Amino acid sequence: MPRAVREQQMMDAAVQTFGRCGYRAASMDEIAELAGVSKPLVYLYLNSKEELFTACIQREAKALVAAVRSGVEPGLPADRQLWAGLRAFFTHTAENPDGWAVLHRQPRAHGEPFATEVMVMRDEIVAFVTGLIGAAAREAHHDPALPDRDVAGLAQALVGAAESLAGWANDTPGVSAKEAAATLMNFAWAGLENLMHGRPWLPPDKSAGQRQRRTVTNPVPGCPASSTP
Repeated sequence: MPRAVREQQMMDAAVQTFGRCGYRAASMDEIAELAGVSKPLVYLYLNSKEELFTACIQREAKALVAAVRSGVEPGLPADRQLWAGLRAFFTHTAENPDGWAVLHRQPRAHGEPFATEVMVMRDEIVAFVTGLIGAAAREAHHDPALPDRDVAGLAQALVGAAESLAGWANDTPGVSAKEAAATLMNFAWAGLENLMHGRPWLPPDKSAGQRQRRTVTNPVPGCPASSTP
């Protein structure tokens, strides 16, 4: 069997084992048995357990980023592009739950150097989403009203929400990728669309609220309105 094929089998077994058992509980013996190879061969091909887990993160991150990018067709309206990207994201995480666990759960629990590998992937997805939101703003009006910092913040919020929702969807029976994507789209797009058309939500004016509270209108029938000093 070619080395590349055998190595792929071992990586598949490692992702499944790490995803279901966790990094610390996973054993190289179990990975070797699942891959149908000897334990020394796993070490020969993939070195230490730490290096193997890092390689799993890198492979799964690359696959997720590729899935999201390929799911978005350039030239479509902004909402269609965002919808396509979300569907691609949730479809991939639903079809690869062990890979998503390797990316989303295990690195957070075990810190460096694994968290850094995940952040590289996350930064790439955030940059991609930032580009989508920026393009949507330009589409809405020729002189974009959204500052770069606001666009970047919206992208961070959207990616964070997608990550949490993917974990919930994978743990909740009966939730499809389409439903998860629609949930986030309904949550996010109404706000994004308002922003892109110059209708941002603004916090209430504090001074106006204070003036309103200072006036009491006819607290008792027949009595004149009064104001607090």
